[in-house]
Amino acid sequence: MTPTAREQRLGSTRTLLRASQGGLVRRTVLPGGLRVVTEQMPGVRSVSFGIWVGVGSRDETPKQMGAAHYLEHALFKGTARREALDISSPIDAVGGEMNAFTAKEYTCYYARVLDDDLPLAVDIVSDIVTSALIRDVDVEAERGVIFEEIAMRDDDPSDLVHDEFAAALWGDTPLGRSILGTQGTIEALTPTNVRAFYRRRYTADNMVVAVAGNVEHTAVVRMVRKAFDTAGALGPAERGPAAIRGSHPGRRHTGQVKVVGKRTEQANIVLGVPGLPRDDDRRFALGVLSAALGGGMSSRLFQEVREKRGLAYSVYSFASHYADSGQFGVYAGCLPSKIDEVLALCRDQLAQVSAAGITDDEIARGKGQLRGSVVLGLEDTGSRMTRIGKSELVTGELLAIDEILRRIESVTPDDVRAVAATLLAVPISLAVIGPFDGDRDFSSAIA
Repeated sequence: MTPTAREQRLGSTRTLLRASQGGLVRRTVLPGGLRVVTEQMPGVRSVSFGIWVGVGSRDETPKQMGAAHYLEHALFKGTARREALDISSPIDAVGGEMNAFTAKEYTCYYARVLDDDLPLAVDIVSDIVTSALIRDVDVEAERGVIFEEIAMRDDDPSDLVHDEFAAALWGDTPLGRSILGTQGTIEALTPTNVRAFYRRRYTADNMVVAVAGNVEHTAVVRMVRKAFDTAGALGPAERGPAAIRGSHPGRRHTGQVKVVGKRTEQANIVLGVPGLPRDDDRRFALGVLSAALGGGMSSRLFQEVREKRGLAYSVYSFASHYADSGQFGVYAGCLPSKIDEVLALCRDQLAQVSAAGITDDEIARGKGQLRGSVVLGLEDTGSRMTRIGKSELVTGELLAIDEILRRIESVTPDDVRAVAATLLAVPISLAVIGPFDGDRDFSSAIA
């Protein structure tokens, strides 16, 4: 296992993976606890640079709901050195791309540029993360943009249904609340609230700088140190690298149904259960199960729901992982008149894998699909940067690609059967979006 940042002396550098393990990955811990992790990819001419901050929507109080995402927007509005146009135009001028996203447990700001333009990307992205002004006028201007983003999500039932499923699964807890917030909570957030959230959460010891591409580690560290020193963001470490979140989601799962009535041409459903934490070794067996159940055209769900009966265009299973829990579920979109049949089929397939597992042929296909998706998903600098950044920030463990493939290959039918039986032993939750009135009762579909 790779050494964690907590085991590393401030100011030192360690090799986490060798080139022979799929890519040279090195980590330096700077004063203040900032971690700089790079992966060298000599055969490319691009570089992906990201700053990962260990704060997401599950770190908000109910009154702060949406604050982490709101802050992500506000940071692009201007710094002490740059106005908004000065942030975006230099990256555009070199043909690069820059963006950010907020998740349940982290926020990431990133840029992808030619290797020669890495100093520019480091300077601009570091500037917005460490030195944003967050002026009253900018916060107020961005409020309308957030409202539009919420409206866009609400107009996309295939997106909204996943938020409703989280609410059904976790209720009014941090994991159950929307990353975007609500119209009411966004309206109530003040510039002072947003600035306070920024000052408390965006500290060097709660950040990871991840870089992948045609780079040399020492040169990257010099650039990052200069950019953070300019902002005065590298003081003496007070707490050391941020601890991995480990609190319980805060709600005993009982199985709930959420129905949102909308005049849509299609009904969208998600049904499922709490899943596994991201450091649970059983996640590899769950990945094989999910691939076999609903991961491709040969999967059970695709065959039963679409190929044999033509009941849905899109049907799939999914697994997501958090620090202390996760989600495992099934999505389908179908005609409203077919929803009962689709729900019954999905529920039946979950019951079958819970009772009997999956066949050896399905195991083999699931492993192959999972192995392929792992390798093919890491063919560009952006995915490599994401892998090392997330691994450093949220788990502290970075597995070599060959080790991941070995763990997938070692999954047995008994492993899959055991994880299915364990996860599906609890009540199932369900989210439905479609043209249904308040009298429509779906509780029997998950009983």
